[in-house]
Order: sequence, then structure tokens, then C-alpha cells
Amino acid sequence: MDETQLSAWIAAHLGVPDLRIEESRPLGGGSIQENRLIRCRSGEGVRAFVLRRDAAATIASSRSRREEFRLLEAAHAAGVRVPEPIGFCDDAGVIGAPFALMGLVAGVGLGPRIAKDLTLGGDREKLAEDLGRELARIHGVLDPRQDPPPALAFLGPPEPDPARAEIARLRENLDGIGAKRPAIEWGLRWAEAAAPSCPAPALVHRDFRTGNYMVDEAGLTAILDWEFAGWGDPAQDLGWFCAACWRFGRHDKEAGGIGSREAFERGYAAGGGQSVDRERVAYWEVMAHLRWAVIALEQGARHVSGREFSLELALTGRMVPELEQAILAATAPAAWPRSQFDA
Repeated sequence: MDETQLSAWIAAHLGVPDLRIEESRPLGGGSIQENRLIRCRSGEGVRAFVLRRDAAATIASSRSRREEFRLLEAAHAAGVRVPEPIGFCDDAGVIGAPFALMGLVAGVGLGPRIAKDLTLGGDREKLAEDLGRELARIHGVLDPRQDPPPALAFLGPPEPDPARAEIARLRENLDGIGAKRPAIEWGLRWAEAAAPSCPAPALVHRDFRTGNYMVDEAGLTAILDWEFAGWGDPAQDLGWFCAACWRFGRHDKEAGGIGSREAFERGYAAGGGQSVDRERVAYWEVMAHLRWAVIALEQGARHVSGREFSLELALTGRMVPELEQAILAATAPAAWPRSQFDA
């Protein structure tokens, strides 16, 4: 990375001519995109940023960095607790690829550590409530009955049937990597037959989970990773957050491995979220396992392709059988009312 050109771009963008980069290093996390800490000095002041750009290989369902940055701007303007959006550069000549720059947020974002280290996040029931409240704010960022602002025109109109649209995307992504997984195909067929309607679509994060927010010792500091956001069923976000595959072994804590489902729902209601239909949320918890299984296959394919050799990606691909087992257990006839299969 050419730090001279990057330093010049940041200085010009912020209007601080004497700004210079004094530290640049990779950050942990960000399994789909590349994140770097950029620490700058100007006079006696120091300011830290996170630079986000595409990794060497990515997955089909991820938005571009431009689109993700515009969504971050909209969320920030609506009062969602997110990193400050600083600027977007589409000139590949600066560092070799388009990138987004945002303010550095203090805290820890690693999912397993958050779930298991009780010195983080403050009171865990309050943390679950705060996350529910932030999710309600996200769902209120845009009014789906109105055309999105020009910067978000890429969203288009909401899909009339979000569940089946999601199933179609998952099948397309499976086909895109040539994966043949009978258990996942069974789960998708089950999901197609059991798909609920969506009475009120909203802007959904689509990756709202432990591991995609930051906490310090006191509580929540920011919601991260907006690369999958778009129109959808609000219950999808609730189901993704509560799904067993995102509890990091804390299965007694149904809300993201950190708190009770009741506290999470209480915060969601307090933030103005829609009435929670637990049966619809349960459907989206099954869908969470299906979607995570497909993403895990895509992550493994990034490694196998040779474009991005990574032990983390290879091991992610090895998680799929465990997810398939959960899908088969969750979609067994005994797990759901008979009416779900007669649809």
C-alpha cells in the first residue's frame, strides 16, 4: 500500500494539509473484507481511522464498498450507533482498489470473546436490550413506502416475498460455486414450503450478530459490517441474532450468546420495533443456519480457488457438516406443526 498517496488523499479530504500517516497495520476480524488501522498525526493531534477495502477474493452476496459506505452514512444520519463515516474513494490509483474510511471505535468485536468474557459489555441483560434498541433504529432508517434517496438508489424497491427471494439468492450462490449439498437443498425446499409472508418490510442489516458489534467494559460502542444490508423482513435480523449458530457455545443465552431473548425483544419494542412474531423469528433462525452454511461454503471456496490462501477460510468451510446437522434437526417434522408442511 502506497502510504504517501493515501496520506495525501486523507489530508485533502479532511482539509488538513500537514496530516501524515504514522501507523498502518491490518486489523483482526473482517473475514470477508480487509480492514486496516490508519493512525494519522497533524500538528500535535492524533486521529485513528479504519480503512476497509475488498479482500483478494470475496463472496457474491457482499455489497460493494461504495454501497456499504452509503448504507453506513444513512445509518449514522439516523442516529444508529455506528463508526463515523469519513469518506469513500473510488480512485483505484490511491491504494490499488476503492476503499472506505471510517472513524476507529474503541472496544472488542470478536464474537467468541464477547460471549465468554464477562468483563466485557457491562450488564449482559442491558447489553441485550441496547442491541434490540439499535436494531429497531436500523429498521427505521428508511421508509420502504418511499423511494430511497439518490445515494441509496441501488436498493431499488422492497421485494414482495423476502423469504423466497432469500432462498433464490442462496440457491444462486450455491450454483455459483458448484456446491452440491443435499442437506442444504432439503432445508431450502423446506424453507420454500414454510415461507411466511412479510407484512411490513424494512431496511435490515442481514448480519446483525455477536461478532459484528463492538463492546467495551461498560457496554455497546458500535454496530459494524453493513455489507449485506438491504430491504427485507425485520424478523430476519431477529432470527439471525438469536440463531444457535451465533451463540458461540452459550446456548442458554438465546440472544446472541450474551443475554435473554426477552431482554433483546424488550429493547427492540422500546426502540419502536415491530411487534415480534416468535414463529416468524423461529423460521428465520432456521434460515440463518442455511445462509451461514452457504456463506461458509463460499468462504471455503475462496481458499480452494487459490486467490486467497487462508487457514481461517479453509476452517470455515469445514463447519458446514455441523450446520447441516442443525438444519436437518430443525426441519424434522416433529420440530414444526404439521401445517408448515402442508402449505
